[in-house]
Amino acid sequence: MFIVLSPNSGVPVYRQLIEQIRLQVAGGRLAPGDEMPSTRNLSAQLGVNPMTVSKAYTQLEREGVLERRPGRPLVVRALPPDQARTRKLEQVRESLEGAVTTIRQLDVPTDEALRLLREMLERQSEET
Repeated sequence: MFIVLSPNSGVPVYRQLIEQIRLQVAGGRLAPGDEMPSTRNLSAQLGVNPMTVSKAYTQLEREGVLERRPGRPLVVRALPPDQARTRKLEQVRESLEGAVTTIRQLDVPTDEALRLLREMLERQSEET
């Protein structure tokens, strides 16, 4: 699991953890059944308070992203394919909300914004 925290971003660390784990699950980097690091291990790896990791894990558990098994490690919860797709699209929508706000605030025409997005997507597909 690859997590990069930005303590000066203005976004609470537990929210950054939640978002990054959600993205890794939605993108398939974390697959159903994958065990999550213990709260202590992840907090030591990231240099954050264990309560921060615990808070993120609890929220992800409430959302149905993670599943707690008594006496065993927390795991990524399996979802039916239609729910997995819906979650992916929700993640994309959330990520684009800030971009849409910026586009509107800068008064960039929709067709130009869409053209730019297409160019960026195409460029990235060529690079991979």
